[in-house]
Amino acid sequence: MEYDVTVHTDGGARGNPGPAGIGYVIKLPDGTEVTHGAVIGNSTNNIAEYTALRAALEKLLQLQAEGVNWTGIRICLDSELVVRQVTGVYRTKEAHLKNQFLAVKSQLEQLTTPYKLVHVPRAHNAHADRLVNQALDSAGIPSSII
Repeated sequence: MEYDVTVHTDGGARGNPGPAGIGYVIKLPDGTEVTHGAVIGNSTNNIAEYTALRAALEKLLQLQAEGVNWTGIRICLDSELVVRQVTGVYRTKEAHLKNQFLAVKSQLEQLTTPYKLVHVPRAHNAHADRLVNQALDSAGIPSSII
């Protein structure tokens, strides 16, 4: 299977829970990168990870609706928990994560091309992580509360 779109997502909270941010990088077949970073308020790390994935999927669905074409999507996260829950390796028991899980599954069902979710080491997710931290830094949230 050829995955000509690569997506990296990351979410994090400074404190857990605490002020949280998300970031994603979508690399399209023509080499264009679509990036986004934002503060999402107070959250846990796991909710921030799910929120980042949901935001990236929302953007992919928008691009799909606009007629951008690709043959497959490789979605990379450094959250092993989220990857394993979404791929069915782990059950999603916690109520606060179940709604996030169901929303992600609904978005994935709307994709018209194959996709693959993969867990990557944090070092391979540096650009998305940088977007999270830039968003939190821009909001004046000190990194010392990590």
